[in-house]
Amino acid sequence: MRQSPVNRILILLKTEGPQLAAAVGDALGISGEAARQQLAKMAEEGLVEPVSVPARGRGRPSQLWHLTAEGNRHFPDGHAELTATLLTTVVQQLGPAALDAVITARENETLQRYRDELADRPDLAARVEGLAAIRSREGYMADSWQEDDGSLMLVENHCPICAAATACAGFCRSELETFRSVLSAEVERSEHILLGARRCAYRITPR
Repeated sequence: MRQSPVNRILILLKTEGPQLAAAVGDALGISGEAARQQLAKMAEEGLVEPVSVPARGRGRPSQLWHLTAEGNRHFPDGHAELTATLLTTVVQQLGPAALDAVITARENETLQRYRDELADRPDLAARVEGLAAIRSREGYMADSWQEDDGSLMLVENHCPICAAATACAGFCRSELETFRSVLSAEVERSEHILLGARRCAYRITPR
């Protein structure tokens, strides 16, 4: 099904980060002025906002368009409010150990499922590519590539369990350990949504 211009812009800003109007126009196949008009309408709806960037030299400042919190809410949130409430209730009623048990059980199930899906991928690059595909299917809007230094990157532009991770950082630690185990590699988180980054990014190198 063909995406509306609004949805295409939301996805572009989510996956590629803040953009100039001209770049949005190029991505949509429209003029920069048409893109600015569309962005202005979206700003009135609270979906995006412009941030001025000083020009190089004597030119006028540029405007980079960012997603707002309202714009981000157009992406799956994994039933954020309910999840956060349930986690708080578990800790209050059963104690921190019960939550640790829930996280461990989720980690074990996820690890086995990922291993089964990646079993036929013989090398690290293929496993990272496969993991990105799995994570995208789960709502993380993931991508992967190889850097010039030979390391591999796994990037997740969205976190559908962000409320859960905010309520309990154990989910983030658990996912990092799952990646290390299923990839049989060194995995370092270089960007983290919970620390204010627009995405989570992982640098992966052989052991």
